[in-house]
Amino acid sequence: MAIGRRGFLDRSIKGGLGAALGVATLRAPLKAVAASDKVVVGIMGVGSRGTSLIQVFAQRPDVEIAYVCDVDDPKAALAAKAVLEKKGKAPAAVGSFEHILEDSDVDALVCATPDHWHSLATVLACQVGKDVYVESPASHNIWEGRKMVEAARKHNRVVQVGLQNRSSSYAITGRQLIESGKLGTIHLVTIYNMMTRSPLENTPDSLPPEGFDWAMWLGPAATRPYNPKYFQRVYWDFSGGNITEEGVHQLDLARWVVGASYPKSVHHTGGEFFFKDGAETPDTSLVTYAYDNLTMIFQQAWWTPYMVKLPDNVRESMTKLPDWYPFTGTRTEIYGSDGMMILGRDGGGWQLFDREGRKIASDKQTFATLQVAHIDNFISCIRSRKRPSADVEDGHISAALCHMANISYRVGDRKLVFDSGNESFGGDNEANHYLRRTYREPWVIPENV
Repeated sequence: MAIGRRGFLDRSIKGGLGAALGVATLRAPLKAVAASDKVVVGIMGVGSRGTSLIQVFAQRPDVEIAYVCDVDDPKAALAAKAVLEKKGKAPAAVGSFEHILEDSDVDALVCATPDHWHSLATVLACQVGKDVYVESPASHNIWEGRKMVEAARKHNRVVQVGLQNRSSSYAITGRQLIESGKLGTIHLVTIYNMMTRSPLENTPDSLPPEGFDWAMWLGPAATRPYNPKYFQRVYWDFSGGNITEEGVHQLDLARWVVGASYPKSVHHTGGEFFFKDGAETPDTSLVTYAYDNLTMIFQQAWWTPYMVKLPDNVRESMTKLPDWYPFTGTRTEIYGSDGMMILGRDGGGWQLFDREGRKIASDKQTFATLQVAHIDNFISCIRSRKRPSADVEDGHISAALCHMANISYRVGDRKLVFDSGNESFGGDNEANHYLRRTYREPWVIPENV
C-alpha cells in the first residue's frame, strides 16, 4: 500500500531513501515486457518538455500512462486531462514521484524535470527495477552522471537519455558517410550554439503559489526562499546554463558522428559579458576540447537575436534545408581534408561539400519523426533489453563535456587536463571540487547505488 508524502519523507530521513523504498529487499523482478502487454509509464515533470513527451507517449497504443507527476498541482491536473483526451483513461495526478516508484505495475519512469532532479530520479527508479527515459542533460554534475551509469548496469535497466538526434536517420547516414572516409581525415569540428534569452527580472522572494510544492521542486538543492527567477536556467544549483540546456544536443551529435569520447583537456574562455543581470552561468563561451589529432570548438552566445534555432517550417520539412549563414545558430561544421559537412540538430539534416565547395549530397528528416523514433527505440528496448540509441553512458559523457567547460569557467577560465579513467582533473583540487554537489537530505545519491 502506498504511503503518504509525509510518511515517505519521515522514513527517508530516518533510514535513507533506499530503506524508504525497500530497494534492498523489494526490487522488482528483472524481466522483459511481453510483446502483447502494454508498457506502463509514469511521467515526472509536466512542464513544456514533459507535456510534449505526453503527446508522443499517449499516441502509442502499446503504452499506458498510469501517472502524471508535478510539484505544481494545476499542471498535473492539466496533464491528466490531456492524457484522458488522448487515451480515454485518466492517469493518477500526483505531486510526488514516490507513487510511481512504489507501484510495481509501472515499468518505466519518464523524467522531464529541471536538470537538478535528473540523476537522483534515474538512480532511484533503477534501484526499484524500473526503466527510465530521462531528458537531457543526463546529469547535474560529472559524479552523479557516473552514478546513473552504475545504477543502470547494476540493476540491468534500460536508460534512454533525451538526445533525440541519435535516433534520426540523417544522423546515422552522416556518421556512416564520415566513417566511410568521404571527408578524408577530420581534425577540426566547430559547434555553434548561438541564440538569445530574456534578461533576469529582479523579483523579490515570496511564498510559492498555492498548490506548488517548493521544497519538492528544490529536491537535492540547498534550501532557499521561493523566487520565480530560479526557473531560468542560469543558476548553478539547478542548471549548467545554456551549454547544458541547448548545447548538449550539438555536442552529443558532433562527438557521436565523428566518434569522439572524452577529450584530453578543456579550456573555456568567456563570461557574463552582455547581460550582467545576476546570472551565475556565462552568456558568452568559447570552449576548446583537445583530442589526439582533433580539436573540437564549442562557440556560444546568449545575446544574438539574429541567430536562432531552426524554425518549425524547416524542422518539419523533408526537403527544406536550413539557410546556414548567418541565421542558423545551432549548427556543427565538420572539416575534413577532402570535404566539409554542415550538420543541424532536431530536423536540420546535413549537407556535404566537396574540395571545390560544391554541395554534393544531403539528407533530411523531420523533428517530429525523429522524436517518435527515439521513444519507439526506448519502448523496443524495454521489451528486448537491448541498449537504447542514447544509452545512459553516452548521455553521461556528453553532459560531462558541458560540465567540464563550466568547471573551467568557474576556476577562472583555466585550461584543465582531464583524466578520463578516473573522470577527474588529476590533482587539481580546485577543479575537482566541482565534480559533485552537496545534497540536501533526504534527496541524496548514495556512493553505492
